[in-house]
Amino acid sequence: MKGDRILDIRHLSKTFGSNPVLRDIDFSVNGGDVTCIIGASGSGKSTLLRCLNILETPTTGEILYHGENIVGGKVNAAQYRSKVGMVFQSFNLFNNMNVLDNCMIGQTRVLKKNKEEAKKNAMYYLEKVGMAPYINAKPRQLSGGQKQRVAIARALAMEPELLLFDEPTSALDPQMVGEVLEVMRKLAGEGLTMIIVTHEMAFARDVSSRVVFMAGRGRSPGGGAPGECLKPPRPPPQKMFRRGFRRVTKKTSF
Repeated sequence: MKGDRILDIRHLSKTFGSNPVLRDIDFSVNGGDVTCIIGASGSGKSTLLRCLNILETPTTGEILYHGENIVGGKVNAAQYRSKVGMVFQSFNLFNNMNVLDNCMIGQTRVLKKNKEEAKKNAMYYLEKVGMAPYINAKPRQLSGGQKQRVAIARALAMEPELLLFDEPTSALDPQMVGEVLEVMRKLAGEGLTMIIVTHEMAFARDVSSRVVFMAGRGRSPGGGAPGECLKPPRPPPQKMFRRGFRRVTKKTSF
């Protein structure tokens, strides 16, 4: 339900050997939120999403889903992922299945829907992302942008409460980025709760309700409203004064 707390991330840390990847991450997600995670490559953004989807186990900290800590193997991972879905950079479609079957298999295997119901639901979401004409195509016959839209439809067909996007446009050619971002803009406008790792700053500014900034070595020094986090930095007063002085000097020189 919109406004209800879905996730609480508390003091989350992750190390690989002696290498700290995430350090003491804290933020919350409510229904209807669009949270964009930004930061340099290697700052731990994708690892954070993989922890939220139980693809990685945090070293310390808690991930509370409706108040229940999912860290430590106490939840059914498949059932949890049906509620907290994920769209990957590399699409992760089944190459031996056509578009329609890719969008049905999770529904029949995990949600135990019958084929007729799963097909109807898959067609609804394929239509939503503009991929209904390609239901018989195999992934190898699709462009990168089309594959990512199928991946989004597949995730939506599970009717998740929260959807994670791990740099969904990073593997796409520039001309294909816009078609995927447009689908995501529509989903944000419809109130889907999303956590998005992205380098698309204009997109993050336009659609997010909150921005989480990841600094080097897995630290998150903070975040906030996109209008504050993503506005161009103002130069210090001294620099502004020097710029003004140079302009005046140039105009008055002989």
